[in-house]
Amino acid sequence: MTVTTLLDFAALMFLAAALMGWLNARTLKLPHTIGIVVASIAASLLILLLDAAVPGLGLQDTGRALIGDIDVSGLILDGMLAFLLFAGALTVNLDDLLSRKWSVLALATVGVAISTVVIGGAMYGVFALAGAPVPFMWCLVFGALISPTDPVAVLAILRQLGLPEGLVTEITGESLFNDGVAIVLFAVLVEIAVGGGAEAHALGLTDSLLLFGQEAGGGLLLGVLGGVLAFAMLKSVDHYETEILVTLALVSGLTTVAHTFHVSAPLAVVIAGLLVGNHGARFAMSQRTLDHLFPFWTLVDEVLNSLLFVLIGFEVLALTLDMSWLMAAVLAIPVSLAARAISLSIPFYGFGLARGRPRGAAPVMIWGGLHGAISVALVLSLPPSPWKQELLVACYSVVLFSIIVQGLTLERVARFFSRA
Repeated sequence: MTVTTLLDFAALMFLAAALMGWLNARTLKLPHTIGIVVASIAASLLILLLDAAVPGLGLQDTGRALIGDIDVSGLILDGMLAFLLFAGALTVNLDDLLSRKWSVLALATVGVAISTVVIGGAMYGVFALAGAPVPFMWCLVFGALISPTDPVAVLAILRQLGLPEGLVTEITGESLFNDGVAIVLFAVLVEIAVGGGAEAHALGLTDSLLLFGQEAGGGLLLGVLGGVLAFAMLKSVDHYETEILVTLALVSGLTTVAHTFHVSAPLAVVIAGLLVGNHGARFAMSQRTLDHLFPFWTLVDEVLNSLLFVLIGFEVLALTLDMSWLMAAVLAIPVSLAARAISLSIPFYGFGLARGRPRGAAPVMIWGGLHGAISVALVLSLPPSPWKQELLVACYSVVLFSIIVQGLTLERVARFFSRA
């Protein structure tokens, strides 16, 4: 991608985000991020209708060409995600998170693994039933990419709800950590699926565990080192402009180092964000710095969220539709919800973590397990295969239902079950 293309694309995305946000604020009046997705999808459908009515305009081909020129997956996973995760981690109370560490750990690891297997097995049958069979290993790949609850989508919705603080911390903590685990699991399963046949076992259990240990353990260590270094720098000055630059350099630097040494950048920036947002805020920043740094990162979060959800909405233009794929895509929604319920129940009741939870916590966590940009980025990153478009359509079905339907009804679900 040339600099000119990148700048043109950025300008177009800012323009689209501004227009979609304005349209939502003026007419739809939905929560900001959901409204942007809905408005972007409406604009995409309008383009498709105009293209069908006047084929000579070539609107869909133009849209697909524009999207195809941009590595959307890389833009999300290697760029925007780190800044969004850092911004989200800054606002999480570390003491509350540590008090729920076993629940968060179980959901971010065992829960993701269970969900991957359940979704993979169920979708193997669904695709076959729909007349568009997909190999079992690729169904497991789909399970891995759709299992993590997306912190970008979750945080955008949770901020607007009056849920109990402990429950918000748990959902947020799970969402911040399970994406790193899912990304590693996804990479391992893709490696196996691409190998095929007897070669599918070449990676081996030992190599898989080593890869997971390197990615996850290395990411955690890198995050601690980066957070400690940033803390020392922040404590040594009282100049909010410089301190904001330190945090920006921290996120971009951790991402670059993580990619260089093949460790998890998401886990690194989350750990660094927790350290800076808690110990850094208490012991290394003046009130003047706090008054500027946290609003700055809130603004970064809002702007990037807007751009991200515009991208999700306009990616509809890139979809290739087939009736059998649509049937499988619709069935993928209840499959993902059922897998979410199972992946919560087994760790909670199997490890005795269900005690002391507020009333209605389980239904809220099931319905509040939103999927978003990470799942989209992962499915777009899949290598070419005969099944990529099928998986892409199914992924979009789950993500759009999650953001729009679950996102808009989560508050009602929370209120209903809190009274039950």
